[in-house]
Amino acid sequence: MWRGLGYLLGSLFTTAAALFALPVLIVPMMARAWASRHRRRADRLLLSPRSGPVRVGMWRVLGWLCASIVTSLTFGLVVLLSAGNAVATAITVPLWWAFPADTRLRFLFTGVPLSGWGTALTLGTINFLVFAALTYWMVPPLARLHARICVALLSPTAAERLAQRVDTLTETRSGAMNAHGAELRRIERDLHDGTQARLVAIAMRLGTVRESLDEVPETVARLLREAHEGTEEAMAELREVIRTIYPPILADRGLAGALAALGTQSAIAPRLEIGDLGTVPAAVEAVAYFTIAEALTNAAKHSRATRTTVRVARAGDRLSVEVTDDGIGGADETLGTGIAGIRHRVLALDGTVRVHSPAGGPTTITVSLPCGS
Repeated sequence: MWRGLGYLLGSLFTTAAALFALPVLIVPMMARAWASRHRRRADRLLLSPRSGPVRVGMWRVLGWLCASIVTSLTFGLVVLLSAGNAVATAITVPLWWAFPADTRLRFLFTGVPLSGWGTALTLGTINFLVFAALTYWMVPPLARLHARICVALLSPTAAERLAQRVDTLTETRSGAMNAHGAELRRIERDLHDGTQARLVAIAMRLGTVRESLDEVPETVARLLREAHEGTEEAMAELREVIRTIYPPILADRGLAGALAALGTQSAIAPRLEIGDLGTVPAAVEAVAYFTIAEALTNAAKHSRATRTTVRVARAGDRLSVEVTDDGIGGADETLGTGIAGIRHRVLALDGTVRVHSPAGGPTTITVSLPCGS
């Protein structure tokens, strides 16, 4: 009830202020920002997932603005009248004697003024209970109705959702192509600057060994040892490059086994809750693995967490990943904590990412990935 009361009274006061700033609010940028703020308030009241900026047509925004003025003023004044009378009764009844006779409170329905402690204790109590009950029963449904009207008017239509979906897919496809190109360049650079250089050095040493076979045995032994060590280093670099593309442990053990191994290597060993995953595409496995690895790394480096939990489950054609830590919260992907990288990988597969990290914690990163039926 208190959440609804704060919501309706807040809407009443902000709408009253908006009436004075109406010429400013019809500017498209200001109108959308105002609508987005109220949409977020409605989502919080309805306990719905937080929405992003409002992306409906300007006519829809202006229609919502008109409806919001009417409903906010109507609902808000009704609640203000009811709650205000209850509060006024609770304050003035004990102090009835301090008011002049012609200004004393007159009770609802009876019109009887306060004239003594008898009427104060009987009719005063009735007056308070009537208005308190009206407030208690009216506020929650009126607040939900107001919030649902806001959500309905500011939610995109099917055509608008399709257009937004196309824009999102175009953007993520472009991002995925750019990431793919950058990854190929990184692999080429690593192979060229590191592994290739080591292999060239090995070839030169082996050539020197071949020419030195009839010379000092100690020189041959040293060159062979250097070639052997260089070969091992080159193989280690190749394995590292391959691991950044698709961790071999996924192919060996599957996602569940890979996560178990990842947990033993993490600074904060997570509690794993893995359901029956069935057959998951390799690309989805890789994104899920890297998402969890990055989230665990962030928890250890930035959140001061002592416990982490990893939940992986599959429902139909969606794979859900949830990583929770008991740290200090306040995760912000603009500060380079790795969340932006998680979002980039997930969006490239047409998945979704939700980060809930209030100040003081806990932090929960929820990822949903399409994985086929």
